[in-house]
Amino acid sequence: MTVILVHGGAGWRESGGRLTDAIAACERAARTGQEVLASGGAALDAVEAAVRVLEDAPALNAGRGSYANTAGIVEMDALIMDGATLGLGAVAGITRVLHPVILARRVMTETPHTLLAGDGASRFADHILFPRCAPADLIVPGGRAGTVGDTVGAVALDAAGNLATATSTGGIPGKLPGRVGDTPLVGCGAYADNATAAVGATGDGEALMKLVISKHVADSIRDGHEPQLACETAIELLQQRLAATGGLIALDARGRVGVAFNSPAMPWARALGNGDVVSGAGRA
Repeated sequence: MTVILVHGGAGWRESGGRLTDAIAACERAARTGQEVLASGGAALDAVEAAVRVLEDAPALNAGRGSYANTAGIVEMDALIMDGATLGLGAVAGITRVLHPVILARRVMTETPHTLLAGDGASRFADHILFPRCAPADLIVPGGRAGTVGDTVGAVALDAAGNLATATSTGGIPGKLPGRVGDTPLVGCGAYADNATAAVGATGDGEALMKLVISKHVADSIRDGHEPQLACETAIELLQQRLAATGGLIALDARGRVGVAFNSPAMPWARALGNGDVVSGAGRA
């Protein structure tokens, strides 16, 4: 059994308009990941491909739909992690790239490091001749109604039984230059380990970091909880302990999925094996 599960962020406050576009983007992303898995591709390839699609969607806050900081500059974060090896790569505060998730994977495969930030990430991108874009390519003209800053992400299980996760964000409105949220921090924005689960988080990054929420969910699944209960319990903790908003997706090695959030909506989509893509903005 192969599985791909994606989300488009937990910061939604509307029921139509861009939310419809966001669900459609999640469907495209899930279908793309499903095609990778159906052709025998690895979970790591599937989550990267899925998040690339999400980064291309102007309705979502990543890549083309990012927010500028108070200095008018788009600084993005991304992370990708391989559950088979615990290998990971991340970038923080990267500018002028359409697909931060691809650059994060290049950090994993082409450096001895796991996280590059700011000017260092930019210098690395130029050193490997990574494609750069114009700053205007990353901001939606006229702004974005109905959403707040958030994150997109994907988790996958491949035919070999390996798990992977990837996540990407364009930050939050009004952020200070240099602000880094949970997204590129392992165990916070995402986590993957074949022995536990693949997890992706979204929402109030400052709060998610305080709970190391993705690792919290993975550990809960390790302790015997199903992914759905593990996600729901973590969101309850987020609400009770920090009065914060967030969302989670999780997938274990048995192909069981979890989706939970405490915002009005969170677009998501999933595909099990070669089955139809199922999507929505409520509980999966």
